[in-house]
Amino acid sequence: METPGPSASQSRDRADRAERGKDARSDASGGALAPIADTDSLRAFCARLRDEPFITVDTEFVRERTYWPLLCLIQIGGENEAAAIDPLAPGLDLAPVFDLMTDPGLLKVFHSARQDVEIFVHRMGAVPSPLFDTQVAAMVCGFGESVGYETLVNQIAKARLDKSSRFTDWSQRPLTDRQLRYALDDVTHLRQVYRWLDRRLEKTGRSGWLDEEMAVLTDPATYATDPGEAWRRLKSRSTDRRFLAVLRELASWREQTAQSRDLPRAWVVKDDALLDIAARAPRDRKELAQSRRLTKEVTDGRHTDVILDAVARGLAVPAAARPEAQPRPDLPPAKRPLVELLKVLLKLKCDEHHVAQKLVATGEDLDLIALDDAAPVPALHGWRRQVFGEAALDLKHGRIALAVDETGLKQVAVAPSG
Repeated sequence: METPGPSASQSRDRADRAERGKDARSDASGGALAPIADTDSLRAFCARLRDEPFITVDTEFVRERTYWPLLCLIQIGGENEAAAIDPLAPGLDLAPVFDLMTDPGLLKVFHSARQDVEIFVHRMGAVPSPLFDTQVAAMVCGFGESVGYETLVNQIAKARLDKSSRFTDWSQRPLTDRQLRYALDDVTHLRQVYRWLDRRLEKTGRSGWLDEEMAVLTDPATYATDPGEAWRRLKSRSTDRRFLAVLRELASWREQTAQSRDLPRAWVVKDDALLDIAARAPRDRKELAQSRRLTKEVTDGRHTDVILDAVARGLAVPAAARPEAQPRPDLPPAKRPLVELLKVLLKLKCDEHHVAQKLVATGEDLDLIALDDAAPVPALHGWRRQVFGEAALDLKHGRIALAVDETGLKQVAVAPSG
């Protein structure tokens, strides 16, 4: 993994210090940091960012007591200024922010974008685009799997973050200066992180490697919440299609109820209780009340009749129309040693190419490759095939082997027999 040279690092550090000085100028003069809380100021700030080559974006939110994340703060940084925006301020119109998020000529840079993007999709009905995720880019550049923002700031920007405000309640007002400094750090240092990763991707010819991941992040379907598919979230090993039909109806009802009342799913009915109801398939209140996992609100309250209706709908689904559990690869015992060798090869090739294993293949992908040369997995397509897929098939068919010498583990060609 490449790290910036001393001269580049020093110059970037100076630029970063200058930027932080501009971003925190009110605090440096002795006054309090203050988020933007009125529409005119927000409109003027966003207008100044229109011609920027990119903006950095982050959000602070809470969702412990709601289904939808409660957006509490938006941080946006341009080349020379950054601001925190208070979406809870009375009368504040976020339209100028949403216009930036959907501007096709302005790149939006996030770190670990998925939850932030989900918030914008819910609030404005569209996915921010174009988009660059520094966490994904860092995995492509050899920083390991699901690398944290703090790690990138330490290694690239040579800065230290004060994380003491990370788990504070962002919905409480007023916000402290310490909270606001923490929040702004998440977009000010992100500028330098983005620039370095962008240069690294360009230098290594890997900019195209991000396309597939960014396509997933910018696809509205990624953030769709179809109640009819909610049952797939529940951890059940049962393949009984009658049970799954009942579970599908129950999970769909819970999802719709949680959305409409903006409550966490578990506040409606907990997962284990939902699975228990599906397994018992009660037909009346007495049978429903027999489960010790259910609250009184479920067995003798507002949800009783709708739960029984959902169970009845599930039981009425014709056998041919009942859902099926996602098929898992049926790995014969003879294939298990091959999968273990593929795991070793995956690490070897990812270390060699300085890319995170998570981006290339999962354990289930390896099972499928062991079973089928044309398995429908990303590792057998595009750049992943070049990095790992071809070698995986060669190992599977005995064209290469793994060996250890004084330099460590390596792959070696196997001479054709005969």
